[in-house]
Amino acid sequence: MSARQAEEEPAAAAHAPLPRLLSAFFYGTCSFLIVLVNKTVLTTYRFPSPMVLGIGQMATTILILYVSKLNKIIHFPDFDKSIPMKLFPLPLLYVGNHISGLTSTSKLSLPMFTVLRKFTIPLTLLLEIIILGKRYSLGIVVSIFTIILGAFIAAGSDLSFNLEGYIFVLLNDIFTAANGVYTKQKMDPKELGKYGVLFYNAYFMVIPTMIISFSSGDLQQVTDFKHWTNFLFLFLFLLSCFMGFLLMYSTVLCSHYNSALTTSVVGAIKNISIAYIGMLVGGDYIFSILNFIGLNICMAGGLRYSFLTLRDHNKSKQPTDVENTS
Repeated sequence: MSARQAEEEPAAAAHAPLPRLLSAFFYGTCSFLIVLVNKTVLTTYRFPSPMVLGIGQMATTILILYVSKLNKIIHFPDFDKSIPMKLFPLPLLYVGNHISGLTSTSKLSLPMFTVLRKFTIPLTLLLEIIILGKRYSLGIVVSIFTIILGAFIAAGSDLSFNLEGYIFVLLNDIFTAANGVYTKQKMDPKELGKYGVLFYNAYFMVIPTMIISFSSGDLQQVTDFKHWTNFLFLFLFLLSCFMGFLLMYSTVLCSHYNSALTTSVVGAIKNISIAYIGMLVGGDYIFSILNFIGLNICMAGGLRYSFLTLRDHNKSKQPTDVENTS
């Protein structure tokens, strides 16, 4: 057993089962609900700017964290000149992940969005091998290729093919994978901590994003949007802003109490729910046999990947258990 494993395992074991379970459930629920809410705002109501919706989510994150800091509910360091260098390149990855995710949600059906988001898994695997020096078993690699095969089958027979949507969701996969790996490097309690990372990510990017939105004409389209007087739309828009904060917070919380392993398992289960519910709601899924088969192959590969990772994780803990009892 490596020294790194020895450090990680006691830390994971230090948390009681209930907080670990609740944080995983919280993350899965937030991740599931925000996709449905964003899909309704951007597709059903045809809100013209995913970027402005992202600005709303960033502004909500800044407001909640800053007020919580003022009331001494949470703590993160005050701004100083060293913070941008400590955080870089996370703000760029954060806003890229945010905007590409919202844009792809608006342009793809929920099942296809869910399938193509699966490419985050092999991209994360690749980055962990390159950056963190991790190694994975043949079974896990085969499971990942099964996910990719299912995604290609589903995408190849997608009758509602949207090239722009495919480009944005694949960019979203890249940003998500890179953001996850770099967040683990930056979330040092002695430096920024989890709340500092969340706050300064949003803080550094909200104004540049507003400038881009203004120069591209998005703000004008949003100003002229006809549903601002619709109470239900306004409620869903504000809910999306709040859910954007909850998703970021729940991801950090789940990773803190559990591990990236548990987060990936919860994410896979959530993706299955979204894909199959998306066939019934949203109104933009066009059924075909090959597409449906591809979806199921992809989901089966995701579950197999999660099972093998969990089994390997349990095996890696056994030597520690033997040492502790001897």
